[in-house]
Amino acid sequence: MQPSNDTRISEFLLLGFSEEPELQPLIFGLFLSMYLVTVFGNLLIILVVASDSHLHTPMYFFLANLSFVDICFTSTTIPKMLWNIQTQSKVITYAGCITQMYFFIIFSVLDIYLLSVMAYDRFVAICHPLHYTVIMNPRPCGLLLLVSWIMSVLHSFLQTSMVLRLSFCTEVEIPHFFCELNQMIQLACSDTFINNMVMYFAAMLLGLAPLAGVLYSYSKIVSSILRISSAEGKYKAFSTCASHLLVVSLFYCTGLGVYFSSAVTQSSHASAVASVMYTVVTPMLNPFIYSLRNRDIKGALMRFSEMAAIKGPAVLGLKNLP
Repeated sequence: MQPSNDTRISEFLLLGFSEEPELQPLIFGLFLSMYLVTVFGNLLIILVVASDSHLHTPMYFFLANLSFVDICFTSTTIPKMLWNIQTQSKVITYAGCITQMYFFIIFSVLDIYLLSVMAYDRFVAICHPLHYTVIMNPRPCGLLLLVSWIMSVLHSFLQTSMVLRLSFCTEVEIPHFFCELNQMIQLACSDTFINNMVMYFAAMLLGLAPLAGVLYSYSKIVSSILRISSAEGKYKAFSTCASHLLVVSLFYCTGLGVYFSSAVTQSSHASAVASVMYTVVTPMLNPFIYSLRNRDIKGALMRFSEMAAIKGPAVLGLKNLP
């Protein structure tokens, strides 16, 4: 679709974090390292969940999908930034910018929905354990995932369509390392009142409503745990949701902190730096949080590594056969 403006803007400039040449290799190395850790860490979680029958439960089904979404979430922004640093270019085409924004919105909203669904899964497991297998059977789990995808795609399509209606004049510099929705709206030289209303309404509906659901679920979970008489029972119940609670806290605190700080300081550079927390750091830390704080994942990782150690020499032996 062609942009509906008179000047026919064909490209934007992503300013990134710093224009100083001596800092570019450091930024490139840092973000390349974080990106590789994110991809391989989340890919390992997916492989472990898929290969271990002990983890074929709703909780780990959603965890594997969260890991997949985190890989896609990070891949919408970091590779383009690394490419621009490597080629010493700041250019992103209009179509590329719209595409990046479209997929970024999809995967960011999916992250929110999956974290909410995982909180609901823990709520059912702890507060209604006798009905867990009935409520969270494969059909409802698949339906929850499908609805999350549909809502995310529709929301992203709406926001992107609203941006396509905007006109862009001579100001084409985006003070960010990716095409972020709010930055795009601020750059427009046409009326953005409707865009801002839709964006803020969507933030309330898609951000605060799932957060309220997560808080409600965990309030019920804490209440149920406190009613358990034995200390061992309390620890076992809490350990099943501690990792997810930590991930939820990290994602929402960094995400909300970015938008509240940007609203207060009005500094685009500060907002870009703060955005790294929920766009890069949080997806990178998720595999470590789940693997270090979860006995099932640690046990599955050990079995997976043992299986790989056994299969490795066997494959090499087959290759060496005449």
